[in-house]
Amino acid sequence: MNISPAMAQKNIVIIGAGVAGLTTALILSKDPKYNIIVTAKHMPGDYDIEYASPWAGANYMPISYTGTDSAEWDRNTWGPLEELARNHPDAGIHFQECQILNRAKDSQSATAAWFAELLSPSPWFKDVVPNFHSLPKSELGPEIDHGVSFTSVCINTAIYLPWLVSQCLKRGVSFKRASFDHILDATNPGVHPSNKVHLVVNCTGLMASKIGGVEDKAVVPARGQIVVVRNDAGKMLSISGTDDGEDEACYVMTRAAGGGTILGGCYQKGNWDGNVDPTLAIRIMKRAVKLCPELTNGKGIEHLDIVRHGVGLRPVREGGTRIEKERIGGVTVVHNYGAGGAGYQNSYGCALAAAKLIEEAMVSQSRL
Repeated sequence: MNISPAMAQKNIVIIGAGVAGLTTALILSKDPKYNIIVTAKHMPGDYDIEYASPWAGANYMPISYTGTDSAEWDRNTWGPLEELARNHPDAGIHFQECQILNRAKDSQSATAAWFAELLSPSPWFKDVVPNFHSLPKSELGPEIDHGVSFTSVCINTAIYLPWLVSQCLKRGVSFKRASFDHILDATNPGVHPSNKVHLVVNCTGLMASKIGGVEDKAVVPARGQIVVVRNDAGKMLSISGTDDGEDEACYVMTRAAGGGTILGGCYQKGNWDGNVDPTLAIRIMKRAVKLCPELTNGKGIEHLDIVRHGVGLRPVREGGTRIEKERIGGVTVVHNYGAGGAGYQNSYGCALAAAKLIEEAMVSQSRL
């Protein structure tokens, strides 16, 4: 495709190489007028408490309320994830039956609040995902008041994040290790190969609470702890709450391509602790084995084959994910951060929304 000089060399710096930054880069890279570099302190292959994406399950279990921007972002993400699961096994995504179980007694718990739409007997996404149906009472345990099942996807993040990088590289995106104290540091000479930056995309996740020029105090961590095991669950399961504490959760999912099974977890808002809590790990394993006896053929947690323990901090933003553009120090910045635990399941929707704002900003710049 020929590009006119007026439309050439629109240089963009994306800060952040989590699923938000990489998906935004992938979407933008499909437009040949953009010259993109992804800059980040942490890249796929790293494991650090500041870098949430590698620790995620990850899956598609919509938790956004109908009629909201977030629900629309979730809706716009299912199609791309379904297409990858169906036609691109190298992305590390596969289909998996998902069962969501609800106990009425959990209605006031943090987990139930987090999962509110997911726990609805008739959620908005029932017409988006395949095979949605209610589970018959005969298949539910004595404490379960209702349950639903649908076909979802489970993502092996150890494969998918590098896959996103590979797709970006094919389209000419550059990558550079960098750590910025201020959002405008991304426009310094030497950051972008051209030394001229037209726009910065802020996909800093939890670090949006700290980076200068943004310092969004609405962004807080929601600590999650997991156990990765070699045992196969055969399906994805989650439940509305536990008897071990209102900020503790129970979910099980088996990653694609030999990625192991994720056992979780917790949702501890405001907790920055990156250390594994061994007593919580035991509770996680006991809850998982009770919820999914298939993991150990009905035996105890001593029959779980543990790969590792992990802790990640979901980048939750009070008021919801921020997809906005603003001028900071004369530079246009488009924000895409704060998705919390929904980073993968609304990644394409958020990236498309951010790309629309970027296009609007570029059109405005061209008129100046």
